[in-house]
Amino acid sequence: MAAQGKFRKTLTLTDLTFIGLGSIFGSGWLFAASHVASMAGPAGILSWVFGGVAVFLLGLVYCELGAALPRAGGVVRYPEYSHGPLLGSLMGFITLIAFSSLIAIEAVASRQYAAAWFPSLTQAGSTSPTLLGWAVQFGLLVLFFLLNYFSVKSFAISNNIVSVFKFMVPVLVIVLLLAHFDGDNLRVQGFAPYGVAGVQAAISTGGIIFAYLGLTPIVSVASEVRDPQRTIPFALILSILLSTAIYVLLQVSFLGSIPTAQVATGWAGIDTLYSLPYRDIALVLGLGWLAWLVVADAVVSPSGTGNIYMSATPRVIYGWARSIGIKSLTRVDAKSGIPRPALWLSFALSVFWTLPFPSWEKLIGVVSAALMLSYAAAPVTVAALRRSAPGLARPFRVRALALLGPLSFIVAALIVYWSRWETLSWLLGLQVLMFAGYVLYRLPSQAGRAKLLRQVQCAQWLIVFYVLVMVVSYLGTFGGIGAIPHPWDTLLVGVVSFGVYLWAARSGLRSDELALEDDDGA
Repeated sequence: MAAQGKFRKTLTLTDLTFIGLGSIFGSGWLFAASHVASMAGPAGILSWVFGGVAVFLLGLVYCELGAALPRAGGVVRYPEYSHGPLLGSLMGFITLIAFSSLIAIEAVASRQYAAAWFPSLTQAGSTSPTLLGWAVQFGLLVLFFLLNYFSVKSFAISNNIVSVFKFMVPVLVIVLLLAHFDGDNLRVQGFAPYGVAGVQAAISTGGIIFAYLGLTPIVSVASEVRDPQRTIPFALILSILLSTAIYVLLQVSFLGSIPTAQVATGWAGIDTLYSLPYRDIALVLGLGWLAWLVVADAVVSPSGTGNIYMSATPRVIYGWARSIGIKSLTRVDAKSGIPRPALWLSFALSVFWTLPFPSWEKLIGVVSAALMLSYAAAPVTVAALRRSAPGLARPFRVRALALLGPLSFIVAALIVYWSRWETLSWLLGLQVLMFAGYVLYRLPSQAGRAKLLRQVQCAQWLIVFYVLVMVVSYLGTFGGIGAIPHPWDTLLVGVVSFGVYLWAARSGLRSDELALEDDDGA
């Protein structure tokens, strides 16, 4: 067996910012524009703004956690620090599902766009891969694995190189499409033809939140960052602000460059007409060379993001394994500083996710909801640690937490709710079953029953929250039976979330129960 190693501090501010931007700019920008337009019309611009604000609020919260507690797999370890191993294991499981499937999603997206050059990669009349297409996806996953196997710095160098190309193409697309901008497109059916509900649906299921989900890889590699107290907050905020600006401009340029006649009868179906939005619109405008460049970037961008999540997922598994006591997954290679057993599991899971879920569209709703659930724990953790660890050094301290804490939790909860009943029913239901399974597994140990009871006390707010959201989702208008009309269902989720947040912030561990020491070797 290899000697147990420690994480190495090799990542700079440049590396970390490129990790944030690189994980944000994956397949989201390549597919989401036409989905958002078909759901919300021109008001989809507001969906991007709202999504950016929501992620910015959560990013501020992560700034405090990442700077105060720079830990490997921090995104799943922070809930454990504040509320105990039970909450940490639940958050770790949901994050593990999201991260590992994200690797697969990006490989699938690369294959789908590459099919524009090589049609044999995708089944005719479908987005599902052929046997050759699946082999290409598998080859990409192997490449991601190898780039992350030897050292975190080799991963960072490859990511920085890819990122330069990734950002040049979206900027070029914005400039050229705005040259063909027609403002009448924003008025032909009214600015918000599908109302507020369309704006809300676009955020959760149109790919917007999925496109923004790049914060957690920054936090997940915190143990390997130089000067993390300064670097993490800078990288988080810079990544969010830049990505919001680019996403909004991309949506505006796409909406305005579509021939007005094509939207004269409405925006519904525009996602079918422009299934590969920027490549298709470039061809319509006679910019064949731009279409070629978009396809090239569409193969590179998701690949770069998949590479980032192949790096972040082992750190999440590392943190999750610590919560539930699987020591074999917490070993770090002495020479490379890589948690290689966790990396192998990440690779296996990413291959699995390419098997039953053949298209990008079928996964984004689940992944978006899963990651927002893990994000929602962050403001609760900050509030709880403010109470139980007031003396903890906080190089970055969120101001007005009494306002921003519940606001960010409510926003995350609403985005989860808008993911629709068919997604929430099994995703939240699975979490409830995980809670029950954890308790039943630990219950036979008489010596640990007192600790188990304390863990349940600290985590029961989450299960109550899940059950209440599922009830409203079933009765509401987002995939439910419509017994609670819109917008009262959304308002009810907001009220429930506010009450649960106050409960959760006061349900954390006591000061004498905390274990915040750093034993990662960071």
